[in-house]
Amino acid sequence: MLATAIGMLLPWPHDAPRSAEVADGPIEVTAEVRTVKPAPCPPTPEGQEQPGQVCGVVTVVVTSGADKGTQITTDAPTGPGAQPVSAGDDITLLVLQNEDGGTSYSIADFQRSRELWVLGAAFALAVVAFGRWRGLTALAGLAITFAVLLLFIVPAILDGRSPVAVAVVGAAAIMLVVLYLTHGLGRTTTIAVAGTLASLTITALLSALATAGVHLSGVADETSNYVSITQTDVNMRGLLLAGIVIGALGVLDDVTVTQSVTVTELALANPAYRFRQLYAAATRVGRAHIASVINTIVLAYAGASLPLMLLFAAGNSPVSELLTGELIAQELVRSAVGTIGLIAAVPITTALAALVAARSAHGAEPNPAPPAKRPAKDPWTAFISDDRS
Repeated sequence: MLATAIGMLLPWPHDAPRSAEVADGPIEVTAEVRTVKPAPCPPTPEGQEQPGQVCGVVTVVVTSGADKGTQITTDAPTGPGAQPVSAGDDITLLVLQNEDGGTSYSIADFQRSRELWVLGAAFALAVVAFGRWRGLTALAGLAITFAVLLLFIVPAILDGRSPVAVAVVGAAAIMLVVLYLTHGLGRTTTIAVAGTLASLTITALLSALATAGVHLSGVADETSNYVSITQTDVNMRGLLLAGIVIGALGVLDDVTVTQSVTVTELALANPAYRFRQLYAAATRVGRAHIASVINTIVLAYAGASLPLMLLFAAGNSPVSELLTGELIAQELVRSAVGTIGLIAAVPITTALAALVAARSAHGAEPNPAPPAKRPAKDPWTAFISDDRS
């Protein structure tokens, strides 16, 4: 914990640069749709008609900015991905300056804050209703994760710090706070922390070797290309490595906590088990867990890349050429390195937990006397003192 705190203070961002192009971009205001008047769509070149496209004139009332309360008309959104608007919708407008000095408006997007708040509240209620106190601590850990990402990792990388070092230190901070907050201060959590740290180190080293060996630059799509142009101080390959490390942490803590708890419960269920029996039994659980996690990782990447996969399927490029392109090769490296790190986490964490559990059982008295009866505790005191509650 001390090393992590020092590691965060040294590269702490002071003046993270921002893109001037973002600051000088078009002004956005909010508005509410009052009426929609359909109209025929203008003629388009043959073969470019959009099925289901709706054209017309939209009347809106501006609800923010200098023109708040003004009623204006603008064209209905058209083109690929355009969503039809209806009366009562809350939208976002782009304020455009015309050549003659006038102002025009264009519908840019919907306002989704209210719907997202409702969804977030439903998510929080479901977590707390099922997990109770553990669910509440899990939500607190999620808030801390976002705080570390938004207040330390991203600004430090923008400030020109090494993305890999920042990601490793930030991941360690997230892991230490979230694991102890969610699972409590105890031997089981400490073993999971040690296993996660070791696995993160292996993942970071393998990521560096793999990206260098495959000759990945970290600039594979429009977003990374835009970042490389507007933020010239950011090491794009290091940013790719940082993403792999942070992404691996999301599943590593699940595997390490599961293995540590499994060994602890096996040792409690059968105190006669020694290191070899505990390690073998818990490893069988870990193999089943890893088998399902690997499928989860592949499906997660496939779901996120489904439009890209459709584009490739519609093309005539050979499969070998597609797989060796930087965009796909980057995802393959990310999946492979993350999976290897997960696999390494099982034997490391299981061995640590089995070693500690076996030594604790071996050091206990062979025939301990039964404990004396203690006065009943109130539920809150019992919950706080029970590490496995």
